[in-house]
Amino acid sequence: MNTDNHRAIKTLNDLIETTLDSVNGYRHAADGVSNPELKTLFTERAGQREELSRRLQAEVRTFGGEPEDDQSLLGRIHNKFAEIRGELMGRDDSGVIDEVERGEDVIKARFENATKDTDLPDTLRQRVAEEYASIKADHDTISGLKHRLD
Repeated sequence: MNTDNHRAIKTLNDLIETTLDSVNGYRHAADGVSNPELKTLFTERAGQREELSRRLQAEVRTFGGEPEDDQSLLGRIHNKFAEIRGELMGRDDSGVIDEVERGEDVIKARFENATKDTDLPDTLRQRVAEEYASIKADHDTISGLKHRLD
């Protein structure tokens, strides 16, 4: 496998892990809110991010690699921490939105950094940039929600 392909596969697999972290975070958030509109929003976002992870996995295969299929260790730890904190401190919709926004900050930064990685093949950077536009819009929506509730 050439170096470009190796770099592309590693970057994509990192993005897949982060995206799967997001899927699980949104599912957890949907379970943690009482507002039915937020529950629907978070459930829909989990599905959209799951679809994104499948697209990224397909992209890994085009580079001859084996795609990740599980979230990152850090993501699992964060989800467990958020769950425990929610149980100890109680959950409210505002607190759940804060957690979602933190997750959105992470995924947005990872995708943005990948769009700037000039060592990646141009076609891959362009593909990631297209996905980044959706990630950024989602981030901005959640950020707006948070600020409306503050």
